[in-house]
Amino acid sequence: MTRKLPIIAVATAPGKAGVGVVRLSGQDLKPMIKALFNKELQPRQATLLNLRDASDQLIDQLLAIYFTSPASFTGEDVLELQCHGGPQLLGLVMRRCLELGKDSGLAIAEPGEFTLRAYLNNKVDLAQAEAIADLIDAQSEAAALGAARSLQGTFSHDINELIEEITQLRILVESTLDFPEEEIEFLENAHARERLLAVKHKLWTLQDGAKQGKILRDGANLVLVGAPNVGKSSLLNCLAGEEVAIVTPIAGTTRDRVRESIQIEGVPLHIIDTAGLRSTTDEVEAKGIERTWEAIRSADLVVFLTAPGAQKEVNDLRPQILKALPARCPILELINKADLLDLAKISRNENTLLISAKTGYGIEDLKQKILELIGWNGSQEGSIVARRRHLECIERAAEHIERSEQFAANGNNSLELFAEELSLAQNHLGQITGKLLPDDLLGKIFSQFCIGK
Repeated sequence: MTRKLPIIAVATAPGKAGVGVVRLSGQDLKPMIKALFNKELQPRQATLLNLRDASDQLIDQLLAIYFTSPASFTGEDVLELQCHGGPQLLGLVMRRCLELGKDSGLAIAEPGEFTLRAYLNNKVDLAQAEAIADLIDAQSEAAALGAARSLQGTFSHDINELIEEITQLRILVESTLDFPEEEIEFLENAHARERLLAVKHKLWTLQDGAKQGKILRDGANLVLVGAPNVGKSSLLNCLAGEEVAIVTPIAGTTRDRVRESIQIEGVPLHIIDTAGLRSTTDEVEAKGIERTWEAIRSADLVVFLTAPGAQKEVNDLRPQILKALPARCPILELINKADLLDLAKISRNENTLLISAKTGYGIEDLKQKILELIGWNGSQEGSIVARRRHLECIERAAEHIERSEQFAANGNNSLELFAEELSLAQNHLGQITGKLLPDDLLGKIFSQFCIGK
């Protein structure tokens, strides 16, 4: 699953910087330290040292910090070299380390291999390991704080607590299978169904939190669609606060998708402006319209813009857009160019807003409606980040808990199935923290990490 040999990588981002860090991890790095600096290092003390090449020429004067196993990030011996941050210099440091570590099998780390070793050595669980990558990749302050909470174990604690409650319930149910004549009375006296209901409610709460966490981590794809010249690009510019897309009075100006990421109340949103939907013989515009339909099919929220005098286009496009929507994807209809209308004469429903991308009228209401429709509940306090993988595991666990509740209600002929559904729910939750995870999935997860982490 992972190599036992020592590994090395540059742990800082590519490019020029004041400081660059080279990190090594292995079972015993004392011989490596001796070869590099001809001296021993005191653990957890920064030591100023000269690193020289094979001809005794100075490569760099650096700080070295040595962490001994198991009190390190990976659970192995770890050596961090804090060098000057030029890419060429870091390359020289790497090359020298690899030269001196050749006999010990020192190799360049694979993506995520340091964190993988931390996971395999029980320094972090899988949810915490993923939170490290999420903290690095956070798209907003709220996402960074949520990832930090996950890294501290908040999410894992909730998962493990729920697993323990299911475990105790499984023990209770399975212990009755050897005494069929007493099992119903025993389960009733032990309040098994009440305990199952408590598990169910906690799972719902966890599911809601994971949905919020996924929004914080990934953001939401917001696709602007409509006929040409209804103001999609103007709305994108209004929400972004700058001129991201070209705006002209000429219909069909936008011929390809224009993507811009923004934040509303700390929630990341990826706004996609698309080519206006209409029949066209222009090959370039037709390709852009084809990409509009592709964007709709991958949307988390579709914003359907209309404008005064475009009722025919609305009636023609609405059924086509509704047909292309992904499952459970909401649609928000906007009437743009409110500055040209008599507002008192406009009728709207709860999912239709009146705005003016030109003057800013209705934009604050629009922002709140967007957050509501993507499922954001407005609370960042205590939030965590979650991945689609986590949400899918929780949803499957919830399905098994629902089925176990049905079997519990059926009486003594279904208790084995009751216990089996509890076991399956437990297994899905265990996959989140990595207690029960296929090896191939483990490799896939860590391959998405950056090298050096």
